[in-house]
Amino acid sequence: MKRYKLYSGILLAAVGIAALAAWKQQPQKVTAVKATAPKAARPNIIVIMADDLGFSDLGCYGGEIKTPNIDFLAQQGIRYRQFYNTSRCCPTRASLLTGLYNHQAGIGKMTEDEGEAGYYGRITENTVTIAEVLKAVGYNTAMSGKWHVSNTTVQSTPQEQLDWLNHRKQYDSFSPLSQYPTNRGFDKFFGTIWGVVDFYDPFSLVSGTTPINNVPSNYYHTDAINDTAVAYIREYARSKDPFFLYVSENAPHWPLQAGPQDIAKYKDTYKGGWDAIRKARYEKMIQLGLIDPKQTPLSKRWNDNLNWENNPDTAWDAMAMAVHAAMIDRMDQGIGRIIQALKETNQLDNTLILFLSDNGASGENAANYGPGFDRPSATRDGRKIIYATKKEAAPGPQTTYSSIGPRWANVSNTPYALWKADSYEGGLHTPMIAYWPKGIKAKKGSYSNHVGHVMDFMATFMELSGATYPTTYKGHAIPATTGLSLVSSFSGKPSAGHATLFNEHFGARYARQGDWKIVSGAGKDSTWKLFNLAADRTETIDLATQHPAKVQQLEILWRQWANTHNVFPKPGRK
Repeated sequence: MKRYKLYSGILLAAVGIAALAAWKQQPQKVTAVKATAPKAARPNIIVIMADDLGFSDLGCYGGEIKTPNIDFLAQQGIRYRQFYNTSRCCPTRASLLTGLYNHQAGIGKMTEDEGEAGYYGRITENTVTIAEVLKAVGYNTAMSGKWHVSNTTVQSTPQEQLDWLNHRKQYDSFSPLSQYPTNRGFDKFFGTIWGVVDFYDPFSLVSGTTPINNVPSNYYHTDAINDTAVAYIREYARSKDPFFLYVSENAPHWPLQAGPQDIAKYKDTYKGGWDAIRKARYEKMIQLGLIDPKQTPLSKRWNDNLNWENNPDTAWDAMAMAVHAAMIDRMDQGIGRIIQALKETNQLDNTLILFLSDNGASGENAANYGPGFDRPSATRDGRKIIYATKKEAAPGPQTTYSSIGPRWANVSNTPYALWKADSYEGGLHTPMIAYWPKGIKAKKGSYSNHVGHVMDFMATFMELSGATYPTTYKGHAIPATTGLSLVSSFSGKPSAGHATLFNEHFGARYARQGDWKIVSGAGKDSTWKLFNLAADRTETIDLATQHPAKVQQLEILWRQWANTHNVFPKPGRK
């Protein structure tokens, strides 16, 4: 409590009264939605989404990283074994917020507007967000953190863009204001409009619609996101109405940036290398009862031709993963403050908290991107930022942009193969925890085999709030939600979830029907591979040549889905 007051005071002083006033904006109500459940019975709802968190990074999912607060939610709630995202940041957020597949919601790729249905690069006008639906039935609505579902405004020259990113010049908006959270159902918003951030001095930081041009010298973005969420909770405790709070973390997305005190906890943890950590995580998963080794063999390590003992960069690589762990640790500390605020305001028992990741850990080498678009070249005070392509600068400080890379990402996603942006399980299989003391009847600490997806949050929250999904909104026809409510999985009794699921992202794609799944990668190898997830959840044995009819059947389903969900906006597009 003492720490929250101190940080909050510094933060609010930086934001200022004028910026706070922007939080009070009131979007148009959804008149087609009505409340049917009594207010006293309706829960508060908090969604906490991590960014590029691997399937096994959390302690309660097999990891060695210290996450006692998230572990508490798991131990007192339920953990899902078969929960899916759309394999990347902004598509997953679009799907979660709208209850639709991401192409239907307008974000088939990233946030650039390609002028085609499915690829507008923003949550489109013919959608309705969870915040808009819940606000109309009396919920207070707020968000802190990463938005990343609106078109990014880019300056006319590369130098002007860098001046903006480096905080040398200021412009009015980071995307069209009509696409900001406070114009899509959220009463309050504090966070970043764009995706990538400097955790010490983030670009595109706003309060409501007002840019925040300066932050305190001790600013750390993960703390600000979580402490703002705490402030919202304490404010809403005075209201007779329930609240919906979306806490969209940036951690542990690159750049690898964390405080020395958090990094120090893990300075020796990863010196044993990739195989040792991966093996330990896998064994812990078995011990926890999270996986059955008979149906979930450990997939082959990516590019295992390089052993840790022969790795010339062991010191740097161990430190990179230590910073990744520190970022997750720091996020967990903030989530602890959220839980404490709910306890102190007597709201914890009737608050549904859902925690998940937007995709698998990232195999990207952030250093290779270099400055430009959303990546600065220097700090506000003029220090050059090093993109450590040769691992020449240690990860952690503000002046280094780097990432954990593919081998550690493969470890983070244990026991699955590959990572973010792929349609293999390592890219789109998310840890997901549901906690709600008053509403979840399943045994505490149990596991659910329910096949769920991020688009299910809309249907879930409508059922709990008594809201009705609108057919029109602000003059636009709204497609029917493709999500299924998760409420049946809260009972502890078997619940099936989705019979079929699909995905496409930059050519990577899959179709799942029951336990059968076809998947193909992007690029040169677009051949469908076939897996039986009942016996092989880690996709180690390709059965395509043995069951060609099954491949054909699932491909037909995938193409039907693609042609009806804006995946093929132009004839002949692949």
